[in-house]
Amino acid sequence: MTFSPSLHTRIKICGLTREEDVDAAVTAGADAVGFVMYEPSPRYITVERAAELAARLPPFVTPVLLFVNAPATKIIAACARIPTALLQFHGDETLQECLRAGRPFMRAARIPLDDKTAAGGTRFDLVKYAEDFKAAQAILLDAHVEGYGGGGKTFNWSLLPPSVNAHLVLSGGLTPANVTDGILQVRPRCKTLAVDVSSGVEISKGIKSADKINQFVAAVRAADEQLAKHHVRLSPT
Repeated sequence: MTFSPSLHTRIKICGLTREEDVDAAVTAGADAVGFVMYEPSPRYITVERAAELAARLPPFVTPVLLFVNAPATKIIAACARIPTALLQFHGDETLQECLRAGRPFMRAARIPLDDKTAAGGTRFDLVKYAEDFKAAQAILLDAHVEGYGGGGKTFNWSLLPPSVNAHLVLSGGLTPANVTDGILQVRPRCKTLAVDVSSGVEISKGIKSADKINQFVAAVRAADEQLAKHHVRLSPT
């Protein structure tokens, strides 16, 4: 299997709630910013608020709307308010439910912390999952914890399959201190890689730190430089 040679890791800063945090993400060079549409989340904002924040984005920075088992009417209404948004499905949505809005989407895969499912002890099959959701623009990898979202936890990146025929987004417990290692481990396993951070660049839940965002972006670029320097093999067996 031959994968894309691109070594540029795209960056999403998620869980934004304030204008200054949107501006900090854009200034640092983020490719996307995420708004949480899931009411139980401490980072939840209304679609009206998300539309206000998304209006600050310049061209080529993508707003992403994160949903968890939301009704189709809510998703379609949000898309009408933010027509440039990419959708992120983070619950138990089927492929058909992901497709209902008729918009590009990412599908979250909840990766067990110990590489086992919560029940039955069988290994999570990411290759099959990616095939089942091949209509998705990317598969987002997050830690499987109680509830929805990664809870700031990292899973064992080394246990991921050596070859996944999909664009992947690495998430779950990423910080400026560990994102370089995460990219180096996961990038050779997929077509292209992006990273998604929320709690790792926060002062408190929903409140971001511009300094941490800058440090995170710098660490991502350092990983890209290492990959390019060492000519990492991008067609794993």
